[in-house]
Amino acid sequence: MLKNKRITVTGGKGFLGSHLLKTLKDYGYRHITIADRPEYDLTDIADIRRMYEETRPQIVIHLAAKVGGIGFNQEKPAELFYDNLIMGTQLLHEAYLRNIEKFVALGTICAYPKFTPVPFKEEDIWNGYPEETNAPYGLAKKMMLVQSQAYRQQYGFNSIFLLPVNLYGPGDNFDPRSSHVIPALIKKCFDAIDNHSDTLEVWGTGAATREFFYVEDAAEAICMAMNAYNESEPINIGAGFEISIKELTELIAKLTGFQGKIIWDKSKPDGQPRRMLDTTKALKEFMFTAKTNLTTGLIKTIDWYKENRHLIK
Repeated sequence: MLKNKRITVTGGKGFLGSHLLKTLKDYGYRHITIADRPEYDLTDIADIRRMYEETRPQIVIHLAAKVGGIGFNQEKPAELFYDNLIMGTQLLHEAYLRNIEKFVALGTICAYPKFTPVPFKEEDIWNGYPEETNAPYGLAKKMMLVQSQAYRQQYGFNSIFLLPVNLYGPGDNFDPRSSHVIPALIKKCFDAIDNHSDTLEVWGTGAATREFFYVEDAAEAICMAMNAYNESEPINIGAGFEISIKELTELIAKLTGFQGKIIWDKSKPDGQPRRMLDTTKALKEFMFTAKTNLTTGLIKTIDWYKENRHLIK
């Protein structure tokens, strides 16, 4: 039913955005535009209004975000809060003013409280404050949930709010200043091999657990939700498993061929103690279940990095 709709994807040049564009085209969507830098600065209301006038979307999928790992979160908390808050708030409000048919907002697992019972259920999202190192980012993104529900209640505006867990896959961000754990570990392993180093230093204790969601699966989940979900209650999308950072590091070392010793810098933070989503609602509401197991996804990501690392600054 949506194949002929005009769809605008914010952040369409980014990691998730590039995979989502491919998935949308594979599904047969014909009219897709991208709203991203440098053409549009989505923290600038004038650029947002110009974007809506030029792309004339009927559906908006808002992926654009300023995001990074623990170090980046500690270095840039104010920017992470402001940029993400202002993008989401203004994009959704201007979408309402233009009678956009549907607004798909991507939140983050960082919106959940620090000590959420595992697996994280959507109804627990307000039961505490997020983990301190990523709270400004997580809370800024979570305000789209408040706005989505308020605008549906008062205006009948159709927006949905998806909560993806940590993404990874081909085309990920491998910049050590802002990358997440999987691309950071892959790069560290290859750098150690190149430098003939017999040690690999990793932040934290390795005890924290995470769930990792292969990016192509995430793109499919977004398409399915766009098609079939029309409520403002938040909905988790993920892979439904958890692995410790220690186990993950050992697995990536094995897959990349690094055979040295892993040294844990316990002076650095672990971040949230545990993360894993309850994804039963996504299965119930739009029949989504992740297809890609972690080892398969890591091999694809590592292969991509090997082929493209010479192009990465």
